Amino acid sequence: MADRNGNGSDFRGLAESFGGVAAEYDRARPSYPQELFDEVERLSGRGLRGARVLDVGAGTGISTRLLAARGAEVVGVEPSAGMAAQFLASGPGLALVRGSGDDLPFHDDSVDFVTYAQAFHWTDPGRSVPEAVRVLRPGGALAVWWNVKDSGVTWVRAMGERLAAALPATYHHYSATKEIASHLAPYGLRSGKSVLHWERRVTVDHLITDLSSRSYLAALTPEQRGPLLAVEREALLAEFPDGWVVEPYVLDLTVALTPA
Repeated sequence: MADRNGNGSDFRGLAESFGGVAAEYDRARPSYPQELFDEVERLSGRGLRGARVLDVGAGTGISTRLLAARGAEVVGVEPSAGMAAQFLASGPGLALVRGSGDDLPFHDDSVDFVTYAQAFHWTDPGRSVPEAVRVLRPGGALAVWWNVKDSGVTWVRAMGERLAAALPATYHHYSATKEIASHLAPYGLRSGKSVLHWERRVTVDHLITDLSSRSYLAALTPEQRGPLLAVEREALLAEFPDGWVVEPYVLDLTVALTPA
C-alpha cells in the first residue's frame, strides 16, 4: 500500500473508499470480544465505566457501541460522510463528531481514553500521536488495536497470497502497521501490549461481504471487484463445502499512558 501513513493519492483513494461500502462494513466486519476491553482496562489501570472516551476513526460505530455498553461516555470521531451516516443509523443516541485523529476537534486535557479500533494506520502518526497526547488528561490512555485474520492458518494465508498477487499496489496486511512503539517514544508514553486469539463462525457469503468492505477491494469498480470476489468465493467453498467458515483472528492491542 503506497504511503500508508499519510500523503499519497493511493492512500487518500483507499481511505475515501469506505463511504461507498459503509452498509457492508457494518453488516459483515468482525466485532471484538469482551476480553479486549478487559485488557484495555488492565493495561491502562482504570475502568471504562464513566470514562470519557474518544473513539477515533469510529467508522460505522462497531467499537463505539461496545465501549458504550461497557459504561464509557464515548464520542465517535469519523471523517467519512458515508461511514458517519451509517454510524448514526446503527447507533442512535451515540454521539458523533466529524473529524480525524490528525486534528482532533476537542480541548486539551479533556478525555480519559483515545481509542483507535482498526484505524490508526489511516493517520499520520507525527500528527495523531501528539493530538492524542494533547486531549488526554494526565494518566490518560491511548489504546490502539487491530483485528487481523490469523495468517498462520493455511486458508487465510492462501487468501492473502492471492489478493497480494492480484492487487500488488494496494493489498496490505497489518503486520507492519501494528508496530507503533517508535511513534510513542518521543512523547514519553509508557506502553504495554496484549495479543488475543479468538474466532467467529460465519457463512461464506458473510465473509465475501466482509472482503468487499476492505479498502483494497472497495476502491475498485464493480467490474474490477466482481471477478476477484468470485475467485475467493470459489476457493472458500472448496475449503468449506457446507458454506460455513470458522474465521480465526489475532487481536493486537497497544495501550500507551500519558504521564500522571
